[in-house]
Amino acid sequence: MSNTSNIVFSLETVNYRVTLFSLTLLSYCVILVVNVSIILTIILDENLHEPMYICLCNLCINELYGTAGFYPKFTSDLLSDIQVISYAGCLLQIYVIYSYAMVDHSVLTLMAYDRYVAICRPLEYHSVMPLRRTAVLVILSWFIPLGCGIMSITLTFTLKLCGSHIQKLYCDNWSIVKLACSSTTANNIVGLILISFYCCHVLFILGSYVQLVKSAVKSRESRRKFTQTCVPHLLSLFNVSAALLFDLMYSRYGSASVPQSVKNFMAIQFLLIPPILNPVIYGLVLTKIRGRIIYFCMKAGQWSILRMNV
Repeated sequence: MSNTSNIVFSLETVNYRVTLFSLTLLSYCVILVVNVSIILTIILDENLHEPMYICLCNLCINELYGTAGFYPKFTSDLLSDIQVISYAGCLLQIYVIYSYAMVDHSVLTLMAYDRYVAICRPLEYHSVMPLRRTAVLVILSWFIPLGCGIMSITLTFTLKLCGSHIQKLYCDNWSIVKLACSSTTANNIVGLILISFYCCHVLFILGSYVQLVKSAVKSRESRRKFTQTCVPHLLSLFNVSAALLFDLMYSRYGSASVPQSVKNFMAIQFLLIPPILNPVIYGLVLTKIRGRIIYFCMKAGQWSILRMNV
């Protein structure tokens, strides 16, 4: 199967398609609504044009980007009798989903650094995190993962494949590598480097939180800032990291005796739980975000009432 341009991959099938289609469509609609709400709230309110909220806006944009690589294809598969995807489409899906996961960690790392400076070095905050520097860091948090994704996909593209069935609901890099009948040494090395690189992100975040906790116990104001802005960040980090770790470990070392429904849920949980919970957590906990969303909802309601009375 060296002529990869003619390969069509078959994906894992599921039962209860009508029920799953309804739940999937509902989940995707919720993801769109909650993330777009946060994005528009931050863009429309100039008072929220601060480093933390700019990072949050990019986190929500990334949720829309990543889920767009899965939900439209999955919903169409649920309505089809066969679940197939072209080789080019498979590589594109891998790139979108993997770069989404890497951007998520990069943005969360940037948010951790922002909170560290705001709480541990409050007098230097505006000089260390001006909007221009924040913009540069946000751009890097996108471009580095996107570049890493291109490198990984390029190596996968060079593999000679000897199979075409992927035991998953979507394409992922490890599933393609397992189908290869040529050497995968370069893929394995690059994969380990990328995993180590993003594990360093997590260690950096944990290190910054050690300093944050030390600073938070010194004053009531620091404790208030920590509770209001750092707790949602920690929940988001745990949410994303746990979901990705489960998927990563199971795809490599999972038992064949695990029920297929459990396998499917473990495969898609990082595309389902973080995109819904992240904006909800921040929307509920951050006072400014919550207040502005309520304000915009009230204004929209008043406008609707006026339109009805005209």
